[in-house]
Amino acid sequence: MQPVQDLGIAHFLAHADPLGRGILVVLLAMSLLSWYLIISRVLIHALDWWRGENFSRALARIDSLPALARYLDEHRSNDPLSTLAAAGVDAGHKYETLRRSRPAGDPTPGELLVRDFDDAVAAAGTRLESGLIVLASIGSSAPYIGLLGTVWGVYHALVSIGLSGQGTLDKVAGPVGEALIMTALGLAVAIPAVLGYNALVRVNRVAMGRITSLANRLIRTITTGAAPTIGSARAESGASPAAATGAL
Repeated sequence: MQPVQDLGIAHFLAHADPLGRGILVVLLAMSLLSWYLIISRVLIHALDWWRGENFSRALARIDSLPALARYLDEHRSNDPLSTLAAAGVDAGHKYETLRRSRPAGDPTPGELLVRDFDDAVAAAGTRLESGLIVLASIGSSAPYIGLLGTVWGVYHALVSIGLSGQGTLDKVAGPVGEALIMTALGLAVAIPAVLGYNALVRVNRVAMGRITSLANRLIRTITTGAAPTIGSARAESGASPAAATGAL
């Protein structure tokens, strides 16, 4: 009676060649990187949300741009809403200076104001999207890297079986089954990365809605003197800063 083959993950790792071990190292690095990006981005979003809520409550008590500037000087923060508000204060100062030096009815100050806000919103979006490209790349490429390891493992298994001259089912199924471990590992890396990417994209979309809404309100504050509160209208939250030019 022949002894039962000692097959499994430990046996596969012990007998993997340098390429197979290299693929395992790559998958492990991708997994660690994806989890780091997911956890770090979730923590950053949670902190930004908490700071943004505090800023929104304070903004409800602010009725002018100078008051907003004083608040930002006293409560410095790097959350997206506060950063956009600081950029809006600077843009407001430039707008007032340019408006006084231009004839009445000249649209140039208003156009430059909107461009400044577009740049600030784009910068906020770039900050929110940090790491998402890497996460998407991991989610899309990890299954193929695992499949490469499986194909390489099956190739070596079949070559070994052919050299041994024993083509029975127990000699074929074991090594081939071990090679499928690489595909499973690739999927184990890709699934959390894809789910994390989709969740972060959704959170970014909500955050960008609030940022765009604040940008529109600040443009109205600078041009009309209205209170710079964050609007709750769904349609306004999805509009671009350029849509606020109607108030100019």
